[in-house]
Amino acid sequence: MNQQVANGIVLARTDYGEADRIITLLTPNAGKLRLMAKGVRKVKSKLAGGIELFSVTNLTYIRGRGEIGTLVSARLQTHYGRIVEDIDRTMLGYELIKQLNKATEDEPEADYFQLLEQAFEALNDKSIPLDLIQLWFSAQMLRLSGHTPNLQTEPDGTKLEAEKTYEFSFDDSAFFSRADAPYGAAEIKFLRLVFNGNTPTVLSKVQGSDELTRLSLPLVTNLRQLHLRF
Repeated sequence: MNQQVANGIVLARTDYGEADRIITLLTPNAGKLRLMAKGVRKVKSKLAGGIELFSVTNLTYIRGRGEIGTLVSARLQTHYGRIVEDIDRTMLGYELIKQLNKATEDEPEADYFQLLEQAFEALNDKSIPLDLIQLWFSAQMLRLSGHTPNLQTEPDGTKLEAEKTYEFSFDDSAFFSRADAPYGAAEIKFLRLVFNGNTPTVLSKVQGSDELTRLSLPLVTNLRQLHLRF
């Protein structure tokens, strides 16, 4: 038997038979794995403690002839335990896992693993607002899928100017100038920081980040719903 080793994050768990469970995991190098965890629902199972949600786990597994392999051993590498101390953070964590699972194919880029790991780090830090985490996560999903909006020029190629206000065109995925529009230099600069891959910790330190998040979240959410499969 050819055993393989990888780090993984649990995306889904499905009960199978009387004591087994099929685990879907995201890995940085092997894409998504579907592994049978035999006997994991038994009280004395040695596997159960290594496949917790909101964790990075070191896995040993055997690839199956079909879609499902076999989990041999699982050891927690990092567990973000503060997430489950807060119901709102727990529910957002579930939602982000579900979104990523739905939006990715069986062999996603390694960046998706890093994204989910960073999401857990942010959720584990109770000083980072949940709306900011949701904004950041949606923006990174758009960026990784090739749907970053144009935050530099208007649809006709005119560079955005600090003195003007702008409205967003979802058809063009770009801002266009309009008097008394809701987006100005501060909002657009913040969106650039968000889409450039800065972490939630960095974004939370931007002056006025709470209000900037409030203004930016509906725009990014609408873009996500327009372009992604969740």
